[in-house]
Amino acid sequence: MSAFELTGVPLLSRSAIDRAEQIRGDEGVLRAGWGTAKLLRISRRGQVRFNESGLVLGSAVELSPEPSPAAVFLGIEDGVHVWAVRDPELSGSLIDLRVLAGSSIDDRTAGLLSAAIALLNWHDKAVFHSADGTATTASKAGWSRVTESGYEEFPRIDPAVICLIHDGSERALLARQSSWPSSLYSLLAGFVEAGESLERCVEREMREEVGLDVREISYLGSQPWPFPRSLMLGFAAIADPEQPLSFSDGEIAEADWFTRAEVRAALAAGDWSMQDKGARLLLPGSISIARTIVESWAVAG
Repeated sequence: MSAFELTGVPLLSRSAIDRAEQIRGDEGVLRAGWGTAKLLRISRRGQVRFNESGLVLGSAVELSPEPSPAAVFLGIEDGVHVWAVRDPELSGSLIDLRVLAGSSIDDRTAGLLSAAIALLNWHDKAVFHSADGTATTASKAGWSRVTESGYEEFPRIDPAVICLIHDGSERALLARQSSWPSSLYSLLAGFVEAGESLERCVEREMREEVGLDVREISYLGSQPWPFPRSLMLGFAAIADPEQPLSFSDGEIAEADWFTRAEVRAALAAGDWSMQDKGARLLLPGSISIARTIVESWAVAG
């Protein structure tokens, strides 16, 4: 079977909070909700407090008596406003999203952290406007920044494609970067260039990274990737396994074709970080859409 669909929603695409975008510009509503609002503090390294009860949120009024321009509004949960703020002084037992994802976090935690980290990462880099270089200030509850003269800029998202190449039958091509463990393989990915469609990006990136000409490109699904603020767009495509591989851009150390049986066995072994590093094939953890795509292909045959 050559065509397949995702069998589940990628981890970071799940969310259990109302983003309430309709009130981001309503200062009266935001001010009224601030007194009971919850606040998620995120360290400079993207770490948060997390305990046996889950993600630790504090009281917003501990930050300031009214909505702070340093905080970003994430949405409403059970009638309570939820905000996030960068806290360089955050200390104690901290953990980041990549590690949390390995413990099968719930949809609430995934949704809150995906939005908060991406949004705060953008603010860190957007203190000056791209049009004229003047200073900007946060507006619309952290969902835009404006200059004194009225220029407005919105959160930047960097689109990237990620693609599973297969032969239309029982083999899939997986690749490894030089910095990874020797048996850890994943899908090929790359950023979309200016003036380029997603499909043409898939064609170009697959050719640049492994030298293969792909066809029958099909879209599968997407996932936010807040490292720092990307959106991963998942695809599948078919290539000829007899075509020689070449690694022209220097990003890929090696690539190989694996059978569906080999992929199923690697999936059954669990997260790569907990496996025997001497195994022939280790696969990415559940935080990445790559694993969702591989799992979906593995059960399609």
